[in-house]
Amino acid sequence: MTITRRSAVVGLAAGAGLVLGGRARANLALPTSPVVVTVVDVAGNLALTQKAIEAYRRARPGIVSRFAFTKAPAPELPSKLKAQQAAGRVDIDLVLTGTDGIAAGIEQKLWIDLKPYAGQLPKPAEIYQPAALRLNGLAQDQGLCVAWYPSGPLIEYMPDRVKTAPTTAEELLAWARQNKGRFMYARPANSGPGRTWIMGLPYILGDTNPTDPDKGWDKTWEYLKAIGETIDYYPGGTSQTMKELGEGSRDIIVSTTGWDINPRVLGIVPAEAKVGTLKNFRWVADAHYMAVPKGVPEEKLAVILDLMAFLLQPAQQAYTYDEGYFYPGPAVKGVTLDMAPPESRAALKEFGRPEYDTMIAGHPIEMPLDADKLVVAFRRWDEQVGSGKKR
Repeated sequence: MTITRRSAVVGLAAGAGLVLGGRARANLALPTSPVVVTVVDVAGNLALTQKAIEAYRRARPGIVSRFAFTKAPAPELPSKLKAQQAAGRVDIDLVLTGTDGIAAGIEQKLWIDLKPYAGQLPKPAEIYQPAALRLNGLAQDQGLCVAWYPSGPLIEYMPDRVKTAPTTAEELLAWARQNKGRFMYARPANSGPGRTWIMGLPYILGDTNPTDPDKGWDKTWEYLKAIGETIDYYPGGTSQTMKELGEGSRDIIVSTTGWDINPRVLGIVPAEAKVGTLKNFRWVADAHYMAVPKGVPEEKLAVILDLMAFLLQPAQQAYTYDEGYFYPGPAVKGVTLDMAPPESRAALKEFGRPEYDTMIAGHPIEMPLDADKLVVAFRRWDEQVGSGKKR
């Protein structure tokens, strides 16, 4: 497995320590009476972590009376948090988010800086797998990586409807033009496969600078506009693309390892669906993060920090195998499939793809865009590609 990274030294430094440039604080004391903790998930992460979060309540009796879980689209969260912070009434204690939400929160200064609390958290360099350590660096000490996977971009298709699957970007564009309305992907700002697709295309197309969506993606923007002419609309989330592939209204969609496996486990997509890659394919890794909004009171913050450390223990990380949703899933070292719950092992035995391990080992793994660049990519896509076709 080859892992590449722009500014590797900077990325490793940022990922390795929560103490860089920050002053450590004395450990916060846990509350003397149980508190309610509100967790907002904008990435689908609860599928991986809810069981472990509930296990925390049992493992730490008297600390949390209950967890209140809510879900929301990632693009809607920043404005909600900003309004709460401006009013001085933050009622969200922990956010589970993807690279999209962590990037938006960094840009808008929504998250607590974790550097001063390094003493209450595990040392990233000691616990994370190499790719997860670098992905953790993207959070710029304002979040902790809780799960990672190599992601994609993959194309997923129904072999009975697509007899010869495209193997290059040019073949996919030609197929889409001949089969208008049969190819689909979701809005990148709220879709893991969608953003992996637009970040992977610069490598596939040979763009001048895959890390600069503003000045280095000329071929990518041209391609996205061209294939966009064949697309009926862009859903607001990935689930709709899976549903339409399963129902037969689309024949090829953009996918990832987890989005390939889990909807087949759930019966949303037929088990016989196939996946493929395009020439010059490289993985663009994805991650889920834990972030704490500014304005959370100290007694709650003490609990959240303790919970974050708990969720990074190997036994809790084993839950992230789930039913393949973020395959493989665990961010920390030393977590193997035999540690996962029986239902996870059974699902992956039946619906996993043995070729994924070979593909992960045989292709470079690139990091997603840095937070500021990701915001630029989303904005430009919304304005120049998705405008008028988003739902």
